[in-house]
Amino acid sequence: MNISIVIPLLNEEESLNELYRWIADVMQSNGFLYELIFIDDGSTDNSWKLIEGLSEKNPTVKGIRFQKNYGKSQALHAGFAMAKGDVIITMDADLQDNPEEIPELYKMITEEGFDLVSGWKKKRYDSLLSKNMPSKLFNYAARKTSGVKLHDFNCGLKAYKKEVVKSIEVTGEMHRYIPVLAKNAGFSNISEKTVLHQARKYGTTKFGAERFIRGFLDLITIWFLSRFGKRPMHLFGAWGAFMLFIGFCFALFLGIDKLFLNPAGRLIAERPEFFIALTAMILGTQLFLAGFLGELILRSKKDSRNYIIKEQRNFKD
Repeated sequence: MNISIVIPLLNEEESLNELYRWIADVMQSNGFLYELIFIDDGSTDNSWKLIEGLSEKNPTVKGIRFQKNYGKSQALHAGFAMAKGDVIITMDADLQDNPEEIPELYKMITEEGFDLVSGWKKKRYDSLLSKNMPSKLFNYAARKTSGVKLHDFNCGLKAYKKEVVKSIEVTGEMHRYIPVLAKNAGFSNISEKTVLHQARKYGTTKFGAERFIRGFLDLITIWFLSRFGKRPMHLFGAWGAFMLFIGFCFALFLGIDKLFLNPAGRLIAERPEFFIALTAMILGTQLFLAGFLGELILRSKKDSRNYIIKEQRNFKD
């Protein structure tokens, strides 16, 4: 199979039929063998009924229905797990991503040899204050922090080699940082392509301004995980040793001062240096324990899903 198209969605009943016809026309005109995987992330409208109808008419249409709304990252995780294509394309279901971009994205993976190609919505039709400016700031911070030189991390239209999506784990709110996850997994041949961005035709956006706050928090998380996720003791142990060293220095100073320099002075427990030494040693011990616990958790971690699939359509064991 050439291509798996993975589309997470939430309450997009107005768009689904039009999106399906558009994708099918592009796939047929280019002679691609493909599967189209819709992941219904807990929709409360008729989205799942439409997916059921499409899957009955066309076996290349497959559906995954979540028990409730778990989020885009979990939807992508489920879609990646089920995808069988050599190239995986992700896109949003709101008709703002253009399926006409798929053939060129496919060629960049198969002919030019990229591991991952991310779309860049250079010209956007979003509100300047609610999305454009926050998005620019977010992307700038992501580039500086991660070292991945992309203009638009949050673009839903991306293409991947199969090996990439099978090697990464997209959890929490990490869908924005899949290129960073891919880089950390050893897939460094990452590029981008300018893609058309279209104004939303139906409904309203499912994301508010709070997503950028969560995005920055996730950015800090992924920076930490990329630097110390496999060796937490390197961070906590280093800071723990530093704090213990400070505590030891203050304790040594207090001991020398009391024994040799000022034996008739105040009791050690009445001096501020005593409390500094005590606090530093306690913090150092706690940091060391955090490092040890991190190493134990890392070595005992088992893969687990944090979503429940309620129904599936057209998937075979």
